[in-house]
Amino acid sequence: MQISTKYFGSIEVDEKELIQFKHGLPGFGDYRSFVHLPLEEAPLYSVLQSVDEHGLAFVVVNPYVFYKDYEFVIDEQTKKELDLQSPEEVDLYCVMTLQDPFDRSTMNLQAPIIVNKTNHRAKQMILNDPKYHTKHSLQLHKEEGGTHAHP
Repeated sequence: MQISTKYFGSIEVDEKELIQFKHGLPGFGDYRSFVHLPLEEAPLYSVLQSVDEHGLAFVVVNPYVFYKDYEFVIDEQTKKELDLQSPEEVDLYCVMTLQDPFDRSTMNLQAPIIVNKTNHRAKQMILNDPKYHTKHSLQLHKEEGGTHAHP
């Protein structure tokens, strides 16, 4: 399937690889189909691109690259909605807010995007934990970590 993207122009994507958000993303509820595209020039980062709106794309990153102690429990509703059976099925991303210069960019640890990599269902889960907010620095913790989202 051919789609138009914000950062890559027109590209071909495999429909089997589309990520489906049952309720869309908060603030973007009308857009439910996305594709995950790697940034070849910056392999730590990738783009979550809407299939239906070329201008709707989010730069995302695995939070454990910068915050090895990031940890939360995936709630029962999310586990059911995504049909999560094991931790191995989970891919986790956080949306970035890009700044100039780039080292002032931040990531949103308060609302991680959880993807079931087996069935490609996804949800942005809002955490009610005061230690996580929407603008965490990329500079504070540059040690690589593991995965700590517990289904």
